[in-house]
Amino acid sequence: MEDFKLKKLSLEDALIFSMHANNRNIWENLTNRFPHPYTEDHARDFIILTHKNDPAQILGIYVGTEPIGAIGLHPLEDVFSKNIELGYWIAEPYWGKGIMTKAISRMVEYGFGNFDVDRIFARPFGRNIGSIKALERNGFQLEATFLQTIFKDGKYENELVYAIRREA
Repeated sequence: MEDFKLKKLSLEDALIFSMHANNRNIWENLTNRFPHPYTEDHARDFIILTHKNDPAQILGIYVGTEPIGAIGLHPLEDVFSKNIELGYWIAEPYWGKGIMTKAISRMVEYGFGNFDVDRIFARPFGRNIGSIKALERNGFQLEATFLQTIFKDGKYENELVYAIRREA
């Protein structure tokens, strides 16, 4: 596995970040809030957004000085306030190298250490085997399968809900 770090994204990294993000294969596994094509302006707006919370909720994934993806925790509100949603993506050349599995591990530790939540969950598309395996390797358990609830790129997809709970 390549060495990597999680840290706040920098506006100076917008161009390279957008080059990695501008990939249809990444877009196909994310919500429509993640645009395609993904421009440098999209990256700048996103990076600015990541600096609005303290503690940080979204961090860049860096190999050396290069931002190759992002991972974030998105708090819920009201009766769901003890839950936080995990979202992430990584540049395609880094798929299958174990980076995302380790990034998820670090983000789970960070989430339970910095937020008053008891459950961290993720909702991968049913066909996204790499994401499912990364979650399972980190102790996430499948809680639910919703058939054909995601409509992406003109096709229906299954939605899976994986979660991990704070240890008592």
